[in-house]
Amino acid sequence: MPWFLVVLPVAALLLGVLSGVRPSVIRARPPARVAVGAGGAVLRPVAPLTVIVPAYDEAEHVADTLRSLQAQTLLPERVLVVDDCSTDGTGAVAAALDVEVLRPPVNTGSKAGAQNLALRQVSTALTMAIDADTVLAPDAIERLLPVFDEPRVVAGCGSVIPRHVRSVWERGRYVEYLVTFSFSKRIQDYFGHPMISSGCFSAYRTEQLKDVGGWPTRTLAEDMDLTWTFYERGWGVRFVPDAVSYPVEPHDLGFMSTQLRRWSHGFVQNVRVHWRGTARLPYLRTMITLGLWDGLLASLLYLLVLPVLAVLVDPLFLLAYVVDAPVLLVLVLFAGLERREPLRAVASLPAYFVLRLTNAVFLLRALWSEVVLNRRFDVYEKGH
Repeated sequence: MPWFLVVLPVAALLLGVLSGVRPSVIRARPPARVAVGAGGAVLRPVAPLTVIVPAYDEAEHVADTLRSLQAQTLLPERVLVVDDCSTDGTGAVAAALDVEVLRPPVNTGSKAGAQNLALRQVSTALTMAIDADTVLAPDAIERLLPVFDEPRVVAGCGSVIPRHVRSVWERGRYVEYLVTFSFSKRIQDYFGHPMISSGCFSAYRTEQLKDVGGWPTRTLAEDMDLTWTFYERGWGVRFVPDAVSYPVEPHDLGFMSTQLRRWSHGFVQNVRVHWRGTARLPYLRTMITLGLWDGLLASLLYLLVLPVLAVLVDPLFLLAYVVDAPVLLVLVLFAGLERREPLRAVASLPAYFVLRLTNAVFLLRALWSEVVLNRRFDVYEKGH
C-alpha cells in the first residue's frame, strides 16, 4: 500500500474525525416535480435526471440494479439501459422492468462507448452513470444530487462498498474501499480534488458532460480521464460519503486479473494523456506524481527487493510486507465501526495484503508495457 494512503487517512482522523470537521453536504432544494399515482396521489419526488446503465451480459445482475433505481427516495426522470449486444438476454430482463433499452447494431467496444450512445438521447439537466452490476442504497440519489447546488460543480460521486464479501479477492477489495472511501477520498474532497468520480456510480451536469464529448474512449479508465478533464477545464467535482453504492467485485483471480489489467493500464495511460494539463493544478499534480512514483517503488520493493533481502540477508525482512498492519488495523476498525460491521472489516484485513501484492504485479507490467516498450493495451475486457 503506498505510504501516502496511510499518512493521508491518519491526517483525516486528526483533521476530520477528532476535530469534528467533515466535508460539507449542501441541503437539497425542493425537487422540480413529483410522481403522481392513481387519483392524483403524490408519490415520490422526481429529479431532472437520466440514468444510463451500460450492460454487456449482465442478465444475472441488471434486474437488481434497476429495482434499486426504482426504489429510490428521489426518482430519476428516465432510465436508459444500453444492451451492448449481450448474448444472455440482458435486454429482455431490463425491458421486463419497464425501462428504455437501447441496443446498437454492433458492440460499441467499451463501457464509455455504450454510455456515449445513450448520452445522445439525454435531455435532462443531469445525467447519472451506474454499472449494471451495482445496487444503490435507497437514498443514494437524494444524498448525491445536492452537490449540484454549487454552480462550479459538474460531477458528484459517492462511496463504493462491495456487495459480496466472501472470497479472498472480495475481502481484499472491501478493505481497500473502506480505507479509500472512509478516509483518503474525504481528504481529497476537502482539498477540492477527488482523484476519480467513480465510474460505477457518478452524476454529471449534462451540458458540461456533452461539452467535453462525453466519456473519453482514448484510455481504459474513462472515469479517471473524465474527472481530470473536468479539472483541466476549471470545473469542480465533489464526493459525498453518505451516498452509497454496492457493486459486484471480482470473486476470483481470473476476474480480478482482468479488472486490474484494465485499471493499471488505464492509470498509466491517463498520466501520459494529462501530464501537461495537470501540471498547473498543484494538489492533483502532487497526488498523481506520488501515486505513480510510490506505486513504482512500492511494487519493486514488494516483488523484488524484499524477497532478495530475505534470502540473502535475513528472513525478518519479510515483516516489511505487513509493517503498516497496525496503522491499517486502526483505520479499518474505525471504518468498520462506522459501518457497524467491525468484525467483518478486521477479519478481511489479511486478504488486503494479497490484493496489494497482486496490484503491484499489474502496475509494474503496465508501466513496462506502456512506458518502456511503448506498447499500448487498448482492449476493453469485461471484469466487473
